[in-house]
Amino acid sequence: MPRAVLCLPTYNERENLEQMIEALGGVLDTTMDRVLVIDDGSPDGTGEIADGLASELPWVSVLHRETKQGIGPAYVAGFRWALADGAELVLEMDCDFSHDPADVPRLIAAAEDADLVLGSRYAPGGGTANWGLLRRIVSRGGCLYAQVLLGLGVRDLTGGFKCFRREALETIDLDALSAHGYAFQIETTYRVKRAGLRVEEVPITFVERRAGASKMTGSIVAEAMWRVPVLRLRALAGKL
Repeated sequence: MPRAVLCLPTYNERENLEQMIEALGGVLDTTMDRVLVIDDGSPDGTGEIADGLASELPWVSVLHRETKQGIGPAYVAGFRWALADGAELVLEMDCDFSHDPADVPRLIAAAEDADLVLGSRYAPGGGTANWGLLRRIVSRGGCLYAQVLLGLGVRDLTGGFKCFRREALETIDLDALSAHGYAFQIETTYRVKRAGLRVEEVPITFVERRAGASKMTGSIVAEAMWRVPVLRLRALAGKL
């Protein structure tokens, strides 16, 4: 059984995938860690590249999904696969090098004392690089919005660089996770905190993607805006 499974969702990431797998191979212990590529039917051939890598590297697996359904459903599918595979730790990160593969061992190490570790842009020592003013405002504003409405002291609620202990994913209700965009990141952290589990933030520097197009859209921002108060209301009603 693997120590850790790193879930790597992809959609049109052919320019990044092979280099990312190579980088992860240099920082993971591939005798006991695995990478799961979750491809949502990328029309650019990312899935085929992933299959080729998996045929050469025994620590790489591929989960094919027929259509693009959003980051949330992709991660839930990956989490289920990792838990069924026996993983003690389940990680998530972007494939576009906005998250530095060199930081993965830091998240794994921090999970010794936490149920959920966040690679945090806004913890002391963290930050962002190559972002314009508007994106900085949207990101910080989104985190502050969620912090205030949910009453959480977590600094980076919207980040997608995480390491869950198995027990954390078994405690939260994966069937109830329905967000398709980055609201998924807010909801998973909120559920972990409400369950009384330990959350730790590890400072990271988030950079603009190395190649390809951003997946961020106005609809993703809008989803987060309305889902956050719904989460809070459901919690107050005892339905979360």
